[in-house]
Amino acid sequence: MRKITNVYRKEAILQLGKFLSYVDSASAWPGFDCGVSENEYLEFKSAIKKASQVNQWFTEEMIYLALKNWSFNLSESNLKKWLSNYDLLDKPNKNMFIICAGNLPLVGFHDILCSLILGLDIQIKLSKNDDILIPAIVDILSFFNEEFKSKIKIINDKPLAFDYVIATGSDNSNRYFEYYFGKKPHIFRKNRTSIAVLKDNIDDNDLINLSHDVLQYYGLGCRSVTKLYLPEKFNLDRLYKNFYKYKDLVNHNKYMNNYDYNRSVYLLEQKIFFDNGFLILKEDEELFSPVSVVNFEFYSDINSLDKKIKNLSKDIQCRIGVGGLPFGSAQNPNLWDYADGVDTLNFIIKN
Repeated sequence: MRKITNVYRKEAILQLGKFLSYVDSASAWPGFDCGVSENEYLEFKSAIKKASQVNQWFTEEMIYLALKNWSFNLSESNLKKWLSNYDLLDKPNKNMFIICAGNLPLVGFHDILCSLILGLDIQIKLSKNDDILIPAIVDILSFFNEEFKSKIKIINDKPLAFDYVIATGSDNSNRYFEYYFGKKPHIFRKNRTSIAVLKDNIDDNDLINLSHDVLQYYGLGCRSVTKLYLPEKFNLDRLYKNFYKYKDLVNHNKYMNNYDYNRSVYLLEQKIFFDNGFLILKEDEELFSPVSVVNFEFYSDINSLDKKIKNLSKDIQCRIGVGGLPFGSAQNPNLWDYADGVDTLNFIIKN
């Protein structure tokens, strides 16, 4: 098993993980233990505040949650577990073009990380919805290893020559990706969503954890659960009781604008739905649902349901609950949990 050629690059990534573990809502610099000076630390904190002001979906709470998850993932044990399955060797003079999504804080950073690990030069086209946090992370990485300054370029115009492309966007965006970049080795990602399958005797703790799968990041991610498969005669009141932790969503203007709009549309169309003042539950076969709405469907036979879900797999990012990941884990992917099930490191290595 080959090791990463540039051990200093790996060390900088580990230092980033350590730094992020010190970043919290408290404004004070924690000292040199975090790895950077007070000035660099406060500049990073300022970027968090600015990002939350520019994009109302990126509340400071949600940003700190994303940073906490990254600090956990970028530990030595997790990096070792992730990378031990690969024959890693630098790919010098190769260039990756990354088009990032902007629906969640730092959602494009995993692609950047994979490219850096293999020594690629990177051109990054950021979403206007997340054009502050990733440059701030890149600045911290460059502080730990100056090599990254020359390897990472954030661009606003057309990319220069590149060898690979990873692009994430809507179904409509993917048609453009295919047209302009389809001849290059590529990973194109489009709309996906996540589902949860519940059993009869599910306990309240699992339902509380399910609330995180549904409502963390306001349900904006592809790993956000938008469809519930419920056993027949399941009591919907149990969902509302255990989702109550998120009652403060009523104070988020953009979320509640979506809630009010969807509720009004369903009333005008005389659709049957349930709501508790911040979350609408609607019986619907559709996997995708708008912000503030979760679709549900009853099932009687798990084997028949499994066949149905298998036929929908191209639209599903992850399955939670029966036959899937544990409740509460949807929004906390590991480094080896690749989007759409496509192994990004393996893609780069083999191309």
